[in-house]
Amino acid sequence: MHIDRKSQYEKYPEIKVRGFDHEVFDGYGEIIEELKSKIKNKPFVMVVDCYPGVDDKEVLAALSRLDADCLVQTAEVFKEEKTILEQLKYQLTDDRVFGRMYSGEILDFMDMVKLSETREEVAEAKGFTIVYGFGASLVAKGDLLVYLDMARWEIQLRYRKGMGNYQADNGEEDILKKYKRGFFVEWRIADKHKAQLFERMDYLMDTNKSEAPKMISGKAFLTALEETASRPFRTVPYFDPGVWGGQWMKEVFGLDTSKENYAWSFDGVPEENSLLFNFNGVLVEVPAMDLVLYQPRKLLGEKVYARFGAEFPIRFDFLDTMGGQNLSLQVHPLTEYIKKQFGMQYTQDESYYILDAKEDAAVYLGLKEGIDKDEMMGALKAAQEGNCAFDAEKYINRFPAKKHDHFLIPAGTCHCSGNNAMVLEISATPYIFTFKLWDWGRLGLDGKPRPIHIDHGLNVIQWDRTTKWVEENLVNACYTVKEEEGYLEEHTGLHELEFIETRRCWLNRPAVLHTMGTVHMLNLVEGTAAVVESPSGDFEPYEIHYAETFIVPASVGAYRVRPLKEHERIGLIKAYVR
Repeated sequence: MHIDRKSQYEKYPEIKVRGFDHEVFDGYGEIIEELKSKIKNKPFVMVVDCYPGVDDKEVLAALSRLDADCLVQTAEVFKEEKTILEQLKYQLTDDRVFGRMYSGEILDFMDMVKLSETREEVAEAKGFTIVYGFGASLVAKGDLLVYLDMARWEIQLRYRKGMGNYQADNGEEDILKKYKRGFFVEWRIADKHKAQLFERMDYLMDTNKSEAPKMISGKAFLTALEETASRPFRTVPYFDPGVWGGQWMKEVFGLDTSKENYAWSFDGVPEENSLLFNFNGVLVEVPAMDLVLYQPRKLLGEKVYARFGAEFPIRFDFLDTMGGQNLSLQVHPLTEYIKKQFGMQYTQDESYYILDAKEDAAVYLGLKEGIDKDEMMGALKAAQEGNCAFDAEKYINRFPAKKHDHFLIPAGTCHCSGNNAMVLEISATPYIFTFKLWDWGRLGLDGKPRPIHIDHGLNVIQWDRTTKWVEENLVNACYTVKEEEGYLEEHTGLHELEFIETRRCWLNRPAVLHTMGTVHMLNLVEGTAAVVESPSGDFEPYEIHYAETFIVPASVGAYRVRPLKEHERIGLIKAYVR
C-alpha cells in the first residue's frame, strides 16, 4: 500500500502553559524535596489521595524518604474482597464485557467502623502523618493534599501486564473482565470523588510513567484546565492492534512498523484520552476527563451540560481495515434498552466517515428487503454454535465505499465496515456497547473467541431498516448548507434519530466558524494542514495536520480556519450536539 502524502500527524500534541516554572517538579527527587519544604509545625497531616491504578508500592517507597512518624493506608479501611464482590454482583454480572453503571461512591466500599477508628487515629496523632491511598481525603482533610492521577489508557495497559482491579486479587483474570470492572464501577466512583477535590488540591502528581512522576501545584493544574477550556486543543491519541487491523495508520501516522497492524485509534475521546501539558519543557499528562469534570460549562456549553452533565457526548476514533479484515457484524442498543439493561442515559449512535478506501472497500449497513426475521436469527445462532458460517450478504446490504462517503448508523441498525477502508467513526460516547452478531469465525488476539451477544442484538435490531430506507436515509444523505466563493458547507449527517449534527466544510481561504454556545469536534479530512485562530486574538494560532482530531470549546465562540498553504483546498468534518 502506498499513501501519497507524508505524515505530519502529531502523536503527542502538547498544550503549552506559561508562568509556573517554580511550581513544576520533575522526578521523585524534586517532588520529595518540595513536599519536605511544606512540612511545618507538628502535628502535620499530609493526605495523598490516588486514582485506582497508581503503583502504590512505587509511590510509598518514595514517600518513605519523608520519614513520617505514622503512615495510614486506606487499603486497610476497605471491606474485604469477598464482601465487595458480593456487593457488586448486580453491577458486574457474569458477562465478559457488559456490566451495569454504578452510581454510588467510594464510601460504599469502606468499613464504617474501621473508617471511624482510622479518623480518630489520625486526629490524635502528634507527629507527622501521611494518609495514603484511594479515598484518603475521606479519612482526613489534612494540612496538605496531594492527588495522584493516571490516564485510563495506562490503567488498561497495566491490566494487560497483570495488574488487578482495586482491592481485588484478580491479576490473572480475563482482561475484558478487569476492564469491565474499571469502566462500570471503579472509574465512576473515582471520577466522582476526584471532581470534589479539584479546588482543594495543593499538588497534582502525574504517575503515568513508572519511576518518572511529575508534580505541579494545584494552582498550575487548575490554570492549565481553565486555559484549555478557552482555546482549541487536541487530546493524546493511542493506538491498538486488532484481529481485523490494517496498515494505513502505520504508514500515514508514522507508527511502529514492527507491529503486525493497528486496528483502533482513539483520537478524540476525552473519557479515554489524556491531555499533555507543557510547563516550560516539563510534560505533565492528565486524563482529559479532568477538563470535562472541572470546566464542563466552558467546554461543553450550557445547553450540552444541562443535557448530559459533566460528560463529553461526542467521540472521534479511527478504524483501520486497509489490508486487514472486516469488522464484526454488529448492532448498538436503542436508548430505552441501554437505560434498562446497563444504566446508561444515551446510546451509541454513530456513523462511518470514509477517510480513505481501496477500490473494493465496502460498508455493510441495514437489512435486505424481505428478510425473514426467524430465518436470520436461526442462521446467526447456528453460526455461533459452529455449525456453519453466517452468509452476511444474504441478509445485510453491502454498499461500495469510497473516500469522503458518509454512512449514518442510528442505534438498532446492523452494520460493519468491510476490509480496505479507513474509517473515521463519529459517534456518541458510550463506545463499549457493541453487540456483535457475527465475527466471521475468528479468534481474538488473545486466542479466545471474541464475545458475541446475539440475544442482546436480536432485542434491538430494527427490522424495518431495509435497503430502500437505508439508501434514502443513511448513505451520503448530504445537502448544501452554505456556498460562497472559496467556501462550501454541507450537511452530511447524522440521521434525525441521532443527536449529533455533522457538517463538512471545504475551503481554500480563511473562513470564520462559530461554536454558537456548543462544543465542536473536528477532523481535517482533506489537505496538508490548517491553522485555527481567533479573530479577536483570544488564543494563539493552532496548527492542525491531516487526519488530526481537535476540539473547539463552546466558550471560544468565533474561530477562523484557513489552509496553512495559501489557496490549498482543505476539508473539515465538524460534529456538535443539535
